[in-house]
Amino acid sequence: MKRTVPFVLGLLALTAPAFAQRGGGAPAAPIPLEAGASQADVDKALLAAPAPMKAGATVIKWKPDLSGYTTLRKGTNRMVCFDKSGLPGQQAFSVECSSIGNLDRAQQNMKFESEPDRAKRQAALDAAEKDGSRAKPEFGSVWYHVMGASQEAARTHMTIAVPMATKATLGLPEDGNQGGVWIMNAGTTTAHLMTPGE
Repeated sequence: MKRTVPFVLGLLALTAPAFAQRGGGAPAAPIPLEAGASQADVDKALLAAPAPMKAGATVIKWKPDLSGYTTLRKGTNRMVCFDKSGLPGQQAFSVECSSIGNLDRAQQNMKFESEPDRAKRQAALDAAEKDGSRAKPEFGSVWYHVMGASQEAARTHMTIAVPMATKATLGLPEDGNQGGVWIMNAGTTTAHLMTPGE
């Protein structure tokens, strides 16, 4: 099915409102933590979440060997947040949020990123892309990152996943030379929308 520019522009225009909480009145009661979970760990992971999504986000903690995760708090919306700080291949401070449907992709990303040799890492990514084993993110899902050498020096970064999208399917350029939204890594499962300055 051909995707068009109006779809993408509509997606961009609706991203923030779509994450807004509905209704007014008193705020909902805080979601309880799972047994053994730390509020400090939850609060740190939520630093990457948009404000309207924080209260209902699921929070997980990755196992050190990246073989899986522990749920710290089960949320009420589709956002999931996690702390990657100091894990193999990650920056000293790194927290991330996305759609809960992207957990397989997030885990796979971290496994690839744990390879310190850049050439080997890229070769493994290319092989997974070619043989179809690369997990696809949800089309239109947003990835929120806060990362840096420390929390104080961290920068924010946001992308919108559009796996396999190209200029032909979305009508957007495949580089940022025109100064607007563009598709990075077009034609792959890693294809995502970039905005100027990101």
